[in-house]
Amino acid sequence: MLNLNVGLMGHVDSGKTTLAKALSEIASTAAFDKNPQSQQRGITLDLGFSALRTDLPAELQGHGNWNQLQYTFVDCPGHASLIRTIIGGAQIIDLIVLVVDIGKGIQTQTAECLVIGELTSRKMIVALNKIDTIEENRRVKLVDKMKKGITSVLMKTVFEGSPIVEISAAKGINLDQFVLTLKSISFIPVRDYNMPFLFAVDHCFTIKGQGTVCTGTVLQGQIKLNEEVEIPKIKSTRKVKSIQMFRQCQEIARQGDRVGICITQFDPKQLERGLICTPGFVLTTYATIIRVNRIKYFKGPIRNKSKFHVHIGYETVLACITLFKEEKVQNAEFNANVEYELIDEIEIDASDKDDHVFALLEFEVPIQTVTSALVIASKLDADIHKNQCRLAFFGRMEHHVSNKDYKSQFLPQLKIYKKKHKIGFVQRIVNESELIAAGLFKKEGNNRQAFIGLRIQLSSGEWGVINNTFGASSKVRLRFRTPLSEATLARLRQKNNSADQVKVELRFRKYVFTKDEVGNKVVQ
Repeated sequence: MLNLNVGLMGHVDSGKTTLAKALSEIASTAAFDKNPQSQQRGITLDLGFSALRTDLPAELQGHGNWNQLQYTFVDCPGHASLIRTIIGGAQIIDLIVLVVDIGKGIQTQTAECLVIGELTSRKMIVALNKIDTIEENRRVKLVDKMKKGITSVLMKTVFEGSPIVEISAAKGINLDQFVLTLKSISFIPVRDYNMPFLFAVDHCFTIKGQGTVCTGTVLQGQIKLNEEVEIPKIKSTRKVKSIQMFRQCQEIARQGDRVGICITQFDPKQLERGLICTPGFVLTTYATIIRVNRIKYFKGPIRNKSKFHVHIGYETVLACITLFKEEKVQNAEFNANVEYELIDEIEIDASDKDDHVFALLEFEVPIQTVTSALVIASKLDADIHKNQCRLAFFGRMEHHVSNKDYKSQFLPQLKIYKKKHKIGFVQRIVNESELIAAGLFKKEGNNRQAFIGLRIQLSSGEWGVINNTFGASSKVRLRFRTPLSEATLARLRQKNNSADQVKVELRFRKYVFTKDEVGNKVVQ
């Protein structure tokens, strides 16, 4: 059986759960808002799972050993406050059903779901729901108007040309046509069963006398009965006792399958939601480096040393970001042996596609993740009542930092520098090849020793070097290889004319993390 994971996404109260219930033949224990809190509040609070099995479309026959197609519906919450759950659900799906209330059209969370969908999928069908709420004499005209509006919105996304089907999930109107359209855009997803096993757990519970059941989606690889898996969060290995797919026993679970895996008993509260894997595959990660892709709809600042909520799989954690770029772009990947320039902010209208910006993300608490995981950064503390996109940027992990002592062992090797520029003035002449300069450094807390040997330039054009410190204050001694010109010396002797004062300019690079015996390392 070929399994396709179909994500039902959209604004709160657009009818996603009702549609899942109308389409599904099989329900998991976590489906259709069975959670008492969901029933009390009247909204979906967690991911729900159910399934529909159908014949394999003729277009997909002959491309594998499948003779049946199973749609596993992932019913995602729609409320703005639950966006981290929506992002977690989106990362396990193959195809999106965007549910739109015909009476309200594209709303704030509908748009956010579109953005999330663009990062995780390439196929979509739009369910224009609740047509039964529109009077019949107005329905045709309104459906046509809404379809044109949605088509216009989709033209600006990767989902341009996606089919739109008007339905009523509550009344069962046009659901047969919807399923036919869904089958027409179904495809055989890329699966790699030879990779290490990785399983995204979304629910975890104990069955007395049997073990602990972890339900979720196989992200890659496969697992068989009696094989060992690791629970990296608690650093423990367990044996697989049984596997079920919607209550049917299986001997093997492969990438894309929605299954329950029963393993040797442990306290389910220790995991709840997370990863299970081939032993040793998942790493504890304290920081990572990604190439930054700004989300064009995010209008807030992305500044160096600011904090963002970072979503990786089901994990959401606060991270402090350090932004940097390669001056002469050679490739799009991070290279620890290359020097990078620190940048203060990513411009909203940045259009230089060759200007590759990277970000070092330092997590407030370590997370469990794998190489090349998708990283999505957001501002969850933004006002959810405003019409604004909270998703800021995304990227793939290019470098894992799995050393707990990374601040002392990894960061000093990270060659990130900041361009600095200091201006001082010549205070007096020692001789025609030597001057005393002031104003380049502050009186307190300066580390003048670090700058000895660096080049400076006078506003008159001559080049020299900082030869030594001078006195106990902030002054330094400048030396020139050839004597200064008579014109420059004459200007320096005119002490009363401050407008004609000779300036001293010092340009250098200061490393952000690399230090030497006198402080942060500086070079030219």
